[in-house]
Amino acid sequence: MGLIKMISGGSTDGDSNRARKSRSRKDCMEVEGARRNEVVISFGSEDLKGINLPHNDALIIQARISNYDILRVFIDSGSSVNVIFKDVFVKMDLQSYQLEAVETALFGFTGHVVYLEGEIVLSLTLGSQDLKKTVMISVIVVDSPSSYNIIIERSAMNELRVVASTYHQKIKFPMGARVGEVRGDRPSSRKCYVEAVRADQSKTRKEGKKAKNDEGGRVVEKGEELAGISPLISEHHLNILPGSHPVKPKKRHFGPEKDKVIDEQVRDLLKAGHIREIQFHTWLSNVVLVPKFIEKWRM
Repeated sequence: MGLIKMISGGSTDGDSNRARKSRSRKDCMEVEGARRNEVVISFGSEDLKGINLPHNDALIIQARISNYDILRVFIDSGSSVNVIFKDVFVKMDLQSYQLEAVETALFGFTGHVVYLEGEIVLSLTLGSQDLKKTVMISVIVVDSPSSYNIIIERSAMNELRVVASTYHQKIKFPMGARVGEVRGDRPSSRKCYVEAVRADQSKTRKEGKKAKNDEGGRVVEKGEELAGISPLISEHHLNILPGSHPVKPKKRHFGPEKDKVIDEQVRDLLKAGHIREIQFHTWLSNVVLVPKFIEKWRM
């Protein structure tokens, strides 16, 4: 038992086309067998008691995740994955060896790809006293700063048959002939918003300051051009045709001389900060060595 107050960001459908098709077939069967006699869930004026209108607060609740009462749980119907941030993962005494590998990258935290620590199955409990509901959910662990502790996505909400209303700052779910509910934590919602705005402003100031420092000329480090240049000045994107499937050619060996050159240049790129190692890559390509006129190789 414990309480986590705050932090001091793949696809739940699977990492392959086969897994996604299987999930789709399962969803169709579940729709065919949907319960027809469940209690009707509605929201009315009584649900607005204690709420000052108008407001634009996000729906942030408290939930029990594997015997921990977690605050700052963001109900996000637009998310396709359940997310737990690494700081919380560590505070819950969960271990890296419990994680399953995830190859599908995550998008949407900063506009860039977020590579994942792994996936773990945890229990999620909503409600209190005799109106509690528990399900097991797959959660992606993300090493990224966030004002939230956990993000709950739409499939978990659907499994719990949750109906959410940001206007009423409440979620409701059927419990036989009764209705369970959880009210939103508006103070936490506003704190999360303020923290996110401050973090964005701080990041913008730092990038602007760095951009001014770099305007005097480009930085060269270990023979590698553009080291330390802010994305505000120059940023490269690799455009991929929609519908393209990931490609992973087999690793090639170039011979002792070329392998040594590749190793040295990769180390230089790592040291300069242009590249970083990832464990579960979706795309993979062999390097190409091109002879230079000074009897050296360019990778």
